[in-house]
Amino acid sequence: MAHDRSRAAHRPPTTAHDRVPSAAAPAIAAHNGAPAIAARAGMPAAGSPRLAWMILALACACQFMVILDSSIVNVALPSIARDLRFSPTGLAWVVDGYLLTFAGFMLLGGRAADLFGPRGTLAAGLVLFSAASLAGGLATGAEVLVAARIAQGVGAALMAPATLAVINTYVTEPRARARAFGAWSASGGVGGLAGALAGGALTTGLSWRWVFLINVPIGAALIAVALVALARTAARREPLDLLGAALGTAGLAALIYGVMRSGGNGWTSASVAGPIAGGLVMLALFVVVEARVARQPIVPPRLLRIQGVAAGSALLVLFGAIAIAMWYFSAVFLQDVLGYGALAAGLGQTPAAVAFMLVARWAAALLPRVGARGLVVAGSGLFVAGFGWLAWADAGSGYAAAVLGPTLLVGAGIGLVFPTLMAAATAGAPERDAGVVGGIAATAQQVGGSVGLAALATAAGGSSAAAYDRVFLIAAGLGAAVAAGSLLLPGTPANGRRRDR
Repeated sequence: MAHDRSRAAHRPPTTAHDRVPSAAAPAIAAHNGAPAIAARAGMPAAGSPRLAWMILALACACQFMVILDSSIVNVALPSIARDLRFSPTGLAWVVDGYLLTFAGFMLLGGRAADLFGPRGTLAAGLVLFSAASLAGGLATGAEVLVAARIAQGVGAALMAPATLAVINTYVTEPRARARAFGAWSASGGVGGLAGALAGGALTTGLSWRWVFLINVPIGAALIAVALVALARTAARREPLDLLGAALGTAGLAALIYGVMRSGGNGWTSASVAGPIAGGLVMLALFVVVEARVARQPIVPPRLLRIQGVAAGSALLVLFGAIAIAMWYFSAVFLQDVLGYGALAAGLGQTPAAVAFMLVARWAAALLPRVGARGLVVAGSGLFVAGFGWLAWADAGSGYAAAVLGPTLLVGAGIGLVFPTLMAAATAGAPERDAGVVGGIAATAQQVGGSVGLAALATAAGGSSAAAYDRVFLIAAGLGAAVAAGSLLLPGTPANGRRRDR
């Protein structure tokens, strides 16, 4: 959620201190009936309704935490800067450190889930995430907090693909699996929505330190649930592709770092072009190593020959940029053009977040019958209509006519498209590759959001109504591109999964 989205340090008109970004930033979520999943899901260990509830709740709660921590810290940044004596550039790393390692390590996290099992990988991610949260909450210096946020991002990168592997492994019946994806995707939206509100409440009522410390008891509870609910699986005796892991992780991190730097520097500056060029070179070498050198590649090339995985992941890159245009730029539009405060802007997006969650639940029920293509085309039509409507708004427009209506359309479109693409991008792969397929899908969305944020900010070129018109018209064009690309998705419902042969 996608999220979002929560990159306050890079918005062109203001600094990271000025606003709370989109209330629903990164991703997207709703609760979709674990009893039905329990009744119909294929469970590796046990299929009782109570156990199915626990597994679904575990996957959704972990996704909620990952997205929550992308946005909850933003409202606390001014207090953090005062207490720990951050410089303005150093403060940005409280946000960037998390996002950078989160995106960079997801492919490795997905492969770890395949080699060591989703139970061990998810538990390890939760332990690291919770320990880093404790260190961040107790930090007495800027360097300690930044290091804690970097470690949090690595923990999140283990958790996110592992939760997708849990769904792919434990929920095998098509209708139940679609509902599980609806619940998982919706949980990210709840996390994004809660992040800004909870961050403000904790910072005001207690201290900014509780923005991090709140994760510790929640993480401890989720570790216990993971160890109880998930079946232990034997680690596979396969060598880890260390060269591929290093190239893929470093390449993604360098690419996203360079893109992040574009907000305060030109695209041709050495601090932007250098990391981007270096990242692209490392990613090109990563492709060569995976295809020709590695005996057990971290991303087996055969997976990208699966229609749903290849097409779904490519469309998730475009979707990441669309989600940014919605949750980030519409929130800033409310502030820069309509004069809303940070909290009012976040609340102004709440109806769209609710629409997303309700539609995601409905889409999950439709997916097994309608298939991915139909839902993605319908959602993309809502993107085109909603963003086109937003581009019409100006400073004299009222909220109800110029913002509420179009954001409801776009929110509903996200509810149709996001869980559908996640299901399509993880369907059809062997069960033994469920983790890395989830890592590919999550990485695609994250990269799309990062690049989309920088590209749309460059296209905006300012904070006037005309600048946002350009952003929203580009987003409408991206919606049309997603609709066209949906023809590449499998024509049958995207809920099956190959078994290892």
